[in-house]
Amino acid sequence: MAALRRLAGLQRLLGLPGCAVRAVSSGGSNNTVASIQVPSVSVPAHIPKEKEKEVSEYTKNPDYHGFDSDPVIDLWNMRLAFFFGISVAIVLGSTFLHYLPDHGMREWARREAERLIKEREAQGLPLIDSNYFDPSKIVLPPEEEE
Repeated sequence: MAALRRLAGLQRLLGLPGCAVRAVSSGGSNNTVASIQVPSVSVPAHIPKEKEKEVSEYTKNPDYHGFDSDPVIDLWNMRLAFFFGISVAIVLGSTFLHYLPDHGMREWARREAERLIKEREAQGLPLIDSNYFDPSKIVLPPEEEE
């Protein structure tokens, strides 16, 4: 019976003409018959809907980035800040790293070693001496103080 009521409600919603509905139960010894008359309700063919302008969710609830209270200006300020911030960080940062002085003075040490090798070859001295420092220049404490 509940299904018939829902069907009647659907017919009224769609504006279909009402018709008599009869339900017959085939179970049990009692033959029960129920008749339902669905009243016809006239529904106008065209219901004018209220013209509501569709508003985007982002217009209703904008994401604030903290630059301005106006959502449009806030969005543009955020875009500009991130674009120029990232661009400056990448361009100037890589330029700064490229022009940093020699870390650990490796290039200077190599140039100095090449200069000393040329100087020792010109003087006829061995490239590497067994004594790193000149022994005549080393001042040792006297042996008496121990």
